[in-house]
Amino acid sequence: MSKTKKDVTIYDIAAQLEISVATVSRALRNDPVVSDKTKKRVFELAEKNGYQANQFARSLRQQHTNTIGVIIPRLNSYFMASVIAGIENVASQAGYNLIISQSSESAEREGSNVRTMFNNRVDGLLVSLSYLTSNLDPFEKFAKKNIPVIFFDRTPESSSFTNIRINNVQAAYEATKHLLSQGRRRIAHVTVSSTQSIYKERFQGYAMALAEFGIPLDKSLICLVDLSVESGTDAAKYLHALPNRPDAVFVANDNCAAGLVIGLKAQGIRVPEDIAVVGFNDDPVSRIVEPNLTTIHYPGHEMGELAARSLINHLTGAGDIMLTQTILLRSDLVVRQSSGVPVASR
Repeated sequence: MSKTKKDVTIYDIAAQLEISVATVSRALRNDPVVSDKTKKRVFELAEKNGYQANQFARSLRQQHTNTIGVIIPRLNSYFMASVIAGIENVASQAGYNLIISQSSESAEREGSNVRTMFNNRVDGLLVSLSYLTSNLDPFEKFAKKNIPVIFFDRTPESSSFTNIRINNVQAAYEATKHLLSQGRRRIAHVTVSSTQSIYKERFQGYAMALAEFGIPLDKSLICLVDLSVESGTDAAKYLHALPNRPDAVFVANDNCAAGLVIGLKAQGIRVPEDIAVVGFNDDPVSRIVEPNLTTIHYPGHEMGELAARSLINHLTGAGDIMLTQTILLRSDLVVRQSSGVPVASR
């Protein structure tokens, strides 16, 4: 049975080159006080012998790991993928690594992810909450250790942490008002039963627009699903079966809206002639489904870059996230074929 080969240390390298351990350590850190000739000798011997730096021990000494934790609801979301791309772009330029995990819309798994990030000594945490998260206690250990946490997109309703988001009330108001301006008067809302403020706020914006046009809220037109593509087709069946069908639907995300369009068409309902549809997020599916979806666009990549930059500026002392509780990004209504032409023009 072969013996496990002993790891090469800086003491071994120093002994072979007949230089001090301190010089080897500085050379491996590319310290300018060490000559290029000595660095070259150290690097060549380290590579030849398979030397691996003990990053964990180094991070304990330096009190930072140059690592940022990212927790998101799902990795298979186009919007979240664009956010992560923005985070990675800023983090890599600043010399930070990322640890990324998903909660899969589970508050319990999210709590486990938070513990893992804490135990891995991340320098800071960027989080988009699960549908079901109502308790921020798992994040308090970060606050007690003065480890910064920034929430983005799905943010808590009130907390001492910094939030980066859009004005979901205004965006949903604009989406619903657009349908109302097209002459639609019986507008359904497909959303999720969630503790998350963004879905409550989208409902609030929907209700505000109806009230402005003097239209009472009809609870039979509120359809609660999980916002997947499949649940969109289920919502189509529910709305089709209503005695008094809606003439428009505002859906809280594009995946579900695409499923709704497919489901409505499968039952012989014309979109937008019979029922107009508006989604939310401006995901690629909005430009693939036929007809293309009218939707709310907001910049995921920009949100990721802003979140990472705010966190890193705080870590490096260039800024202080505690000075700003909420940062709002712009959103825009993108009008496409699914919301159709004004009723008066048909």
